[in-house]
Amino acid sequence: MMSLEERPTIAVVLSLIGGVLILLGSTMGFAMPMYGWMGYGMMGGFNHMMGNAWNPFVSMGGLWLIGMVSGILVIVGAVMLNSRPAEHNAWGTIILIFSVTSFLGMGGLLVGAILGIIGGALALGFKPAAKG
Repeated sequence: MMSLEERPTIAVVLSLIGGVLILLGSTMGFAMPMYGWMGYGMMGGFNHMMGNAWNPFVSMGGLWLIGMVSGILVIVGAVMLNSRPAEHNAWGTIILIFSVTSFLGMGGLLVGAILGIIGGALALGFKPAAKG
Protein backbone atom coordinates (compact mmCIF):
# COMPACT_ATOMS: atom_id res chain seq x y z
CA MET A 1 0.00 0.00 0.00
CA MET A 2 1.35 3.40 -0.95
CA SER A 3 1.81 6.06 1.66
CA LEU A 4 0.18 9.48 1.48
CA GLU A 5 3.38 11.05 0.10
CA GLU A 6 3.28 8.72 -2.91
CA ARG A 7 -0.16 9.84 -4.05
CA PRO A 8 -0.77 12.59 -6.61
CA THR A 9 -2.70 14.61 -4.02
CA ILE A 10 -2.74 17.91 -5.89
CA ALA A 11 -3.92 16.18 -9.08
CA VAL A 12 -6.67 14.39 -7.15
CA VAL A 13 -7.89 17.55 -5.41
CA LEU A 14 -7.91 19.69 -8.57
CA SER A 15 -9.62 16.94 -10.58
CA LEU A 16 -12.21 16.35 -7.88
CA ILE A 17 -13.04 20.06 -7.57
CA GLY A 18 -13.14 20.35 -11.36
CA GLY A 19 -15.45 17.34 -11.68
CA VAL A 20 -17.84 18.67 -9.06
CA LEU A 21 -17.96 22.08 -10.79
CA ILE A 22 -18.54 20.42 -14.17
CA LEU A 23 -21.35 18.31 -12.72
CA LEU A 24 -23.00 21.24 -10.91
CA GLY A 25 -22.73 23.59 -13.88
CA SER A 26 -24.14 21.03 -16.27
CA THR A 27 -26.94 20.05 -13.88
CA MET A 28 -28.00 23.68 -13.52
CA GLY A 29 -27.85 24.17 -17.28
CA PHE A 30 -29.81 20.99 -17.89
CA ALA A 31 -32.52 22.05 -15.42
CA MET A 32 -33.00 25.54 -16.92
CA PRO A 33 -35.07 24.52 -19.96
CA MET A 34 -37.19 22.19 -17.83
CA TYR A 35 -38.34 25.07 -15.66
CA GLY A 36 -38.77 27.53 -18.51
CA TRP A 37 -35.83 29.73 -17.57
CA MET A 38 -34.53 29.60 -21.12
CA GLY A 39 -36.35 30.08 -24.34
CA TYR A 40 -38.27 33.15 -23.31
CA GLY A 41 -37.47 36.78 -22.70
CA MET A 42 -34.40 38.21 -24.37
CA MET A 43 -33.42 34.96 -26.10
CA GLY A 44 -36.92 34.55 -27.58
CA GLY A 45 -37.33 30.91 -28.46
CA PHE A 46 -33.72 29.81 -28.00
CA ASN A 47 -34.76 26.23 -27.28
CA HIS A 48 -36.55 25.92 -30.58
CA MET A 49 -33.58 27.25 -32.52
CA MET A 50 -31.31 24.59 -31.02
CA GLY A 51 -33.76 21.69 -31.12
CA ASN A 52 -36.15 20.36 -28.53
CA ALA A 53 -36.29 18.03 -25.56
CA TRP A 54 -37.29 15.07 -27.75
CA ASN A 55 -34.05 15.29 -29.73
CA PRO A 56 -31.43 15.60 -27.00
CA PHE A 57 -28.41 15.44 -29.30
CA VAL A 58 -29.52 18.59 -31.09
CA SER A 59 -30.85 20.50 -28.07
CA MET A 60 -28.85 22.34 -25.45
CA GLY A 61 -30.16 19.76 -22.97
CA GLY A 62 -28.24 17.08 -24.85
CA LEU A 63 -25.05 19.07 -24.61
CA TRP A 64 -25.58 19.59 -20.90
CA LEU A 65 -26.23 15.86 -20.52
CA ILE A 66 -22.81 15.24 -22.07
CA GLY A 67 -21.42 17.73 -19.52
CA MET A 68 -23.11 15.89 -16.64
CA VAL A 69 -21.69 12.53 -17.75
CA SER A 70 -18.27 14.15 -18.19
CA GLY A 71 -18.44 15.59 -14.67
CA ILE A 72 -19.33 12.21 -13.20
CA LEU A 73 -16.46 10.52 -15.06
CA VAL A 74 -13.96 13.19 -13.97
CA ILE A 75 -15.06 12.62 -10.35
CA VAL A 76 -14.74 8.83 -10.76
CA GLY A 77 -11.30 9.32 -12.34
CA ALA A 78 -10.18 11.49 -9.42
CA VAL A 79 -11.42 8.99 -6.82
CA MET A 80 -9.76 6.10 -8.66
CA LEU A 81 -6.55 8.11 -9.05
CA ASN A 82 -6.51 8.52 -5.27
CA SER A 83 -7.21 4.85 -4.58
CA ARG A 84 -4.96 3.44 -7.34
CA PRO A 85 -2.10 5.91 -7.88
CA ALA A 86 -0.02 3.26 -9.65
CA GLU A 87 -2.49 3.53 -12.55
CA HIS A 88 -2.03 7.31 -12.75
CA ASN A 89 -1.58 7.27 -16.55
CA ALA A 90 -4.95 5.63 -17.18
CA TRP A 91 -6.88 7.80 -14.69
CA GLY A 92 -5.07 10.96 -15.77
CA THR A 93 -6.04 10.25 -19.39
CA ILE A 94 -9.68 9.70 -18.43
CA ILE A 95 -9.73 12.92 -16.38
CA LEU A 96 -8.12 14.86 -19.22
CA ILE A 97 -10.41 13.50 -21.97
CA PHE A 98 -13.63 14.10 -20.05
CA SER A 99 -12.52 17.52 -18.82
CA VAL A 100 -12.02 18.58 -22.44
CA THR A 101 -15.32 16.93 -23.43
CA SER A 102 -17.09 18.90 -20.70
CA PHE A 103 -16.60 22.11 -22.70
CA LEU A 104 -19.66 20.99 -24.70
CA GLY A 105 -21.78 21.39 -21.57
CA MET A 106 -20.19 24.66 -20.40
CA GLY A 107 -17.37 22.88 -18.55
CA GLY A 108 -18.46 23.87 -15.07
CA LEU A 109 -18.48 27.53 -16.09
CA LEU A 110 -15.07 26.85 -17.69
CA VAL A 111 -13.33 26.82 -14.29
CA GLY A 112 -14.23 23.16 -13.72
CA ALA A 113 -12.88 22.08 -17.09
CA ILE A 114 -9.66 24.03 -16.59
CA LEU A 115 -9.12 22.53 -13.12
CA GLY A 116 -9.83 19.06 -14.53
CA ILE A 117 -7.34 19.58 -17.37
CA ILE A 118 -4.65 20.73 -14.93
CA GLY A 119 -5.42 17.82 -12.60
CA GLY A 120 -5.31 15.31 -15.46
CA ALA A 121 -2.00 16.72 -16.71
CA LEU A 122 -0.53 16.54 -13.20
CA ALA A 123 -1.71 12.93 -12.91
CA LEU A 124 -0.02 12.07 -16.20
CA GLY A 125 3.21 13.72 -15.02
CA PHE A 126 3.13 12.07 -11.59
CA LYS A 127 6.33 10.18 -10.74
CA PRO A 128 6.02 7.84 -7.75
CA ALA A 129 9.03 7.79 -5.43
CA ALA A 130 11.44 4.96 -6.10
CA LYS A 131 11.30 2.19 -3.50
CA GLY A 132 14.60 1.50 -1.97
